[in-house]
Amino acid sequence: MKFTLRRILAAALSLTLLGGTLAGCGNDDTTMESEAAETAVQGVTFTDALGTEVQIESWDTVVSLYGSFAETWTLAGGTLAGVTEDAIEERNMELGDDVAMIGSVKSPSLESILAVNPDFVILSADIATQVDMQQALTEAGIPHAYFRVDTFADYLSMLELFCQMTGRSDLYEQNGALVEQKITKIKELTAGEEGPTGLLIRAFSTGAKAKGTDNQTGYIMEDLGVDNIVARHESLLEDLSIEEIITEDPDFIFITTMGAEDAALAALESGIMSNPAWEGLTAVQQDRCYVLPKDLFHYKPNARWAESYAYMAKLLYPELAEDIDAIMA
Repeated sequence: MKFTLRRILAAALSLTLLGGTLAGCGNDDTTMESEAAETAVQGVTFTDALGTEVQIESWDTVVSLYGSFAETWTLAGGTLAGVTEDAIEERNMELGDDVAMIGSVKSPSLESILAVNPDFVILSADIATQVDMQQALTEAGIPHAYFRVDTFADYLSMLELFCQMTGRSDLYEQNGALVEQKITKIKELTAGEEGPTGLLIRAFSTGAKAKGTDNQTGYIMEDLGVDNIVARHESLLEDLSIEEIITEDPDFIFITTMGAEDAALAALESGIMSNPAWEGLTAVQQDRCYVLPKDLFHYKPNARWAESYAYMAKLLYPELAEDIDAIMA
């Protein structure tokens, strides 16, 4: 590419839980599964991301219509009877031949869901076609709930609920609480640093837009002290104007991509980056324009949230890299 662009290659749901707290689990691995079976709750009641009070009585046959949420269910010790294609294509989940394919994340098959006869369906509140299925699932008598995960706190709340259902408090500790401890230490470490200015761009094959704090990368930037210029130029959310970017001249530019990365970056190159003024930006001149890895900044990182924080923190504050690595060790 003609522009200066350094690639870094690297390996709000509010839950109202009425069904008790996470039960303790023994330290003996040989008895863990039997203890989990004994401590799993018999039913849960909570408010989902659409504001609906949901009652789930059993979860022996679970279908997830979003790969990230399917992974979270398994991180809590659950098993799956059906998933959408992204669970394999994007999450690389290893699933048995007995797990049904329910279609794509944006075009799930109601017929396929009904064929599985699930006792719990997990859906995304951010995907319109899934929200449109609510009435059909209700009329079919299939228990279901909608979730939304934009922040680590959202993920933690979902994991807590799922671990309560499965009785696997040990997995909440491993995939949630310990991750939270690392994130907290990284945030404390960077809190004393002077926060830089930044621009977050989401690129796709037909264009690009700036992003604020309505997405996981934007939240991570904010948590790590980045002053996102979108806060002062909301018009960038609709029109990626080189004039406004020049005015702010951000210290860092972060890029995430949707769809095929090559096509998204090609569109970005032929678009705003083709403007001669782009080469004069401080972030470009000082080689601080980064394409962020999808697995940490586009797909939900789930148990890898701390890796996402560490990755960005080391870009922002390279002088703290050794301390950050020590936290992650």
